[in-house]
Amino acid sequence: MEKIKIKFPDGSVKEFDKGVTPLEIAKSISNRLADEALVAKINGKLKDLNSPINEDAELQIFTFDSPEGRETYWHSSSHLMAHAIQSIFPEAKFGVGPAIDSGFYYDIDINKNLTEEDLLTIENKMLEIASQKNPFLRKELSKAEAMKFFTEKGDEYKQEIISELDENSEVISIYNEGDFTDLCTGPHIPDTGKIKFVKLLSASGSYWRGDEKNKRMQRIYGITFPKKKMLEDHLAFLEEAKKRDHRKLGKQLDLFSIHEEAGAGLIYWHPKGARIRNTIETFWRAAHLKNGYDILYSPHMGKSWLWETSGHLSNYKDNMYSPMTIDEQEYFIKPMNCPFHILIYKSQLRSYRDLPLRWAELGTVYRYEKSGVLHGLLRVRGFTQDDAHIFCTQEQIEDEIIEVIRFSNYMWKSFGFEQLKYYIATKPEKAVGDDALWEKATESLKKACDREGIKYEIDEGGGAFYGPKIDIKIKDALNREWQMSTIQFDFNLPERFDMYYIGEDGKEHRPFMVHRALLGSLERFFGVLIEHYGGAFPTWLAPVQVAVVPVSQVFLDYAKQVADKLKENDIIVELDERNEKIGYKIRDWETKKVPYMLIVGEKEKESNSVSVRRHKAGDQGSINLQDFIIKIKDEINNKINN
Repeated sequence: MEKIKIKFPDGSVKEFDKGVTPLEIAKSISNRLADEALVAKINGKLKDLNSPINEDAELQIFTFDSPEGRETYWHSSSHLMAHAIQSIFPEAKFGVGPAIDSGFYYDIDINKNLTEEDLLTIENKMLEIASQKNPFLRKELSKAEAMKFFTEKGDEYKQEIISELDENSEVISIYNEGDFTDLCTGPHIPDTGKIKFVKLLSASGSYWRGDEKNKRMQRIYGITFPKKKMLEDHLAFLEEAKKRDHRKLGKQLDLFSIHEEAGAGLIYWHPKGARIRNTIETFWRAAHLKNGYDILYSPHMGKSWLWETSGHLSNYKDNMYSPMTIDEQEYFIKPMNCPFHILIYKSQLRSYRDLPLRWAELGTVYRYEKSGVLHGLLRVRGFTQDDAHIFCTQEQIEDEIIEVIRFSNYMWKSFGFEQLKYYIATKPEKAVGDDALWEKATESLKKACDREGIKYEIDEGGGAFYGPKIDIKIKDALNREWQMSTIQFDFNLPERFDMYYIGEDGKEHRPFMVHRALLGSLERFFGVLIEHYGGAFPTWLAPVQVAVVPVSQVFLDYAKQVADKLKENDIIVELDERNEKIGYKIRDWETKKVPYMLIVGEKEKESNSVSVRRHKAGDQGSINLQDFIIKIKDEINNKINN
């Protein structure tokens, strides 16, 4: 029997018979690995565990503990759910059913609105089918064969997908699992028996392919796990996430609102939310000035030639709002700030001595997002971008990237986020710019991270068409990852706008241009911030830092004196003048998540002191008023994230 060599992640190499499968290799290593294995990567491509290996290869085997394993597990679970739905509702037609970050969904078309009871019925059917341990069996078809199969099945959604496939460049495949067959590229787990614990979370409306013009379907979300405790922990996590939902807390704490009748995806900042925004912006501006940036302000719209030159009208028009005709010329409201910063750059001749230029703007932009994807503060149509552009020479680029990385770390830690994860996204298939520039820029990103001792992952082909980038993800209090900061090269706009500087040699040179966003957008950042803190913001960010609460109306005058003294020291304070019982007022302020309550009565008035209550921590005892002011100002000025 012909032998092949298999190289493992630890660098070791072993020989196996040609045609061996990853599952057979897993069994040769240990029965436990074979039992827990879900999917394999053969020479960099994910494959089913029963895929034969016919040549020397590098092999990785993934379990549920890996992102690849979980994605495959949840993708297979979506097929299992579709199988269960077909068993209960034979008339059902199926759209798409991918794995997502935390589970899976499937878009289905049936003639009834699903209830919680229906979801429970589907859950039970899934477990019944899973217990049959049906294998997932792959079969490759021609385009004609695939179209014939799904035409006979009467599933127009799959027919539409197949009609758009190019069989010359794409392999068309189906997977059989029991008596259920689905169009799918795979890979899948070995059999349904691996799926042990199931919870269907919700059913909501969705449009086919996210287009409001298409038929409305139902999207069922679910989660599955191989162990019961994993499911229990996840459901507990979902309960905590529900409590922290920024939409719920935004209403409860009176921070912001959205008025569909006046325009979807547009945010109204209420006084308390606006106080937090003002604190963020003030800190942002001071930090940028300290780090060598200049602050810009640019218009909200520009003539069409600007967006034609930038390439937005040819590459981004679907996300832009319709033009306005002014003085017989078309204007577009801006989706980005970049072209305006470039015009400022071009307003005068630039020398190498002028560089680097670091320009930042909190610029409000507008992008059209389909209504189906709008989500509170996290996905909106109008937002203020934490934006900056750096123009520099090739020699300066590495140092500039390092400074941005350091600045990003400083910003996130100031807001209480300690865990950052870095990704370097490389050249995609479709890209502009010379290969040598791409290579130099990508190496600059890697070297900058290496010099700072930052570990990073490579996102192959994940760069924009105009340059490579560093993406920074943060982890919140619930250990969720959020894509926030980006540091992006751009070879496209300097060329399109004919940007140059005069070098030391007296000749014209193209500057390197870097797009840089640290917080992303203020709206999305605020949503993440609300959920990270569960609405209980640290004192320096809180919209009300102190509530002064007299034990009765008799001590209202002293309470006013305390409040006035706090205001004189720039502390945001509210005085509770309500003629209510002290217990009720304390409970009410606790629900408003105010960091400090100062309770004042006879004893406090006589000693010029206050009785301090800390949110969640309760009574902290009495303290001289001036000492409390010193303490809280130190907490605010040092941005202590309690």
